[in-house]
Amino acid sequence: MSNPDASGVGPIDFAFPAGLDAIFDSDDDGLLDAPEKTRKVTSSDRLERAFLEIVEFRRAHGRTPDPQTREIAERKLGARLDGILGNDEKLNALKPLDTEFGLLEPPDAPASLDDLLGGDDLDLLADETGLLDVSDLPVRNTPNEIDSVAKRKKCEDFDQFEHLFRAKHAELAQSGVQLAPFKGLKTVAEGRFFVLNGVMLFVAEVGENREMVVGGKPEQKQRLRVIFENGTESAMYRQSLSIRLFEQDGQAVVQTGLPDDEILDGNDIASGYIYVLRSRSDDPQIEQLKDLHKIGFSRGPVEKRIQNAEKSPTYLMAPVEVVANYQTFNLNVVKFENLLHRVFAEVRLDLTQIDRKGRDYDPSEWFVVPRNVIDQAVDLIVSGEIVNYVYDVQAQRLVGRKSGT
Repeated sequence: MSNPDASGVGPIDFAFPAGLDAIFDSDDDGLLDAPEKTRKVTSSDRLERAFLEIVEFRRAHGRTPDPQTREIAERKLGARLDGILGNDEKLNALKPLDTEFGLLEPPDAPASLDDLLGGDDLDLLADETGLLDVSDLPVRNTPNEIDSVAKRKKCEDFDQFEHLFRAKHAELAQSGVQLAPFKGLKTVAEGRFFVLNGVMLFVAEVGENREMVVGGKPEQKQRLRVIFENGTESAMYRQSLSIRLFEQDGQAVVQTGLPDDEILDGNDIASGYIYVLRSRSDDPQIEQLKDLHKIGFSRGPVEKRIQNAEKSPTYLMAPVEVVANYQTFNLNVVKFENLLHRVFAEVRLDLTQIDRKGRDYDPSEWFVVPRNVIDQAVDLIVSGEIVNYVYDVQAQRLVGRKSGT
């Protein structure tokens, strides 16, 4: 090997010691071997490691982990096993490791009633001892049900929600709303926004109550439709979303400027929205009506509800614009809405519309009343003082009731 010397005069020859090869040959213990590069952990490695944790739990406890238990560590393992059972690709990849307990083997379906009862001649259905009563046992979700809950899927109508996320991010940037610590299950309500693992989500729908037995106790559960800003959705239960928000330090999106004692806590429930709309109809009968407003109620964001206003006689078969929107908490909003309608009953719009199928329809939520009077009525209803006021049609304002009326 030749290199110029420091003076640049010419090359200098370096000769390796003659015995160097002998040194490497005599290294029986491999002390001079170059260390092997650490192999990169793959997704298959992580999957196998996750399954072996389930196997270890089965070995230590003599049973499979329960996805419904309140023990967080065991619940995660149980949910993981159910997720594997519902995924053919994972099942095929892990079956070579399932040699000890057969955790991945589905039970054979009974071919007959005799098979179901074990083929015995005993009258097993006459259970005088109550040993076969399983009503108090926890309900275990089937793999298919777990799969539908735990896995997110593409939101096919995401275009109906995308603008809601843009608007909410704009409010965050403009300090119109703020992020606050998650306050509990009761704050998980239709129309609310949360942030989970850095991703904003929207509770689009809350299903009807469904009683399930969990841990031997009946619990009321509601299925949600949760939309994520990345274009996916999930049908998890309210309790499941609440648990994830708690465990992963989730946040709620709340109105900026509220004192700490007024920000939603565990006892506050978002009821919905009272909204005020203005018609953009070019129908001469409607255009000429000054101060014509629709006062209505929506459990979800108003913008979603009015997207197809021009196709509905409820909205006078024309586009509308939102002029006021009141989100309410801890309030029976339907009664609230009905009370507003009674206050302005004398100025209800008297007009028959024809829907797209040619049927007559009388809009019931449109009133000829100034916007500022509606705002005043909402404030008086919230404070409880509305019982002392009536609407004066001629003066177009709310006035105090006369004694005796």
